[in-house]
Amino acid sequence: MLFGNKEKLRNTADRTLMLYFTSDTHFGDPRVLRIDKRPFKTVAEHDGALISFWNEIVGPADEVWHLGDFAKGDAARVAGLLIALNGRKHLIIGNNDPQATIAAAGWTSVHHYAEMTIDGQLFILCHYPFRTWNKMGKKSINLHGHSHGRLTRVPRQHDVGVDAQALRPATLPQLLAGRHRQSEPR
Repeated sequence: MLFGNKEKLRNTADRTLMLYFTSDTHFGDPRVLRIDKRPFKTVAEHDGALISFWNEIVGPADEVWHLGDFAKGDAARVAGLLIALNGRKHLIIGNNDPQATIAAAGWTSVHHYAEMTIDGQLFILCHYPFRTWNKMGKKSINLHGHSHGRLTRVPRQHDVGVDAQALRPATLPQLLAGRHRQSEPR
């Protein structure tokens, strides 16, 4: 998949459209409060905060690649979440994405894996972090979720998950700068 020469997708009269990456939002799943120790008392509080954080930075026409584990719930609930979240949303399927999430109305595209070239740089997108990946020897970059910020960083591999990115989608410059934003105020 090619987006051309820029991370910024195209200009509008008042704003440059942006490209964001995220994963492991786990909307509607109470396990994240316990397992990932997210700072919320209820799932409703968690979901409301993540929607707010997302919409604070993502504009309605921006592109967002969600690298898996989006939500738990039926198709109507997932479709409602997709409507509530800004941006044109693409899903890379994760291990906790049921058929209701995969088939929900509102995804621009759904894949198990994707490759995209931006400014001549190849990016490999998958829910899972790879030990090796396509064109790794030619400096391609693996963007992944699944690990919830718990893996030791390796060169050219970046965890886009909300647990590693202060519960927000991140731009490529943020990811490539290696700024794990866990310590930002919530």
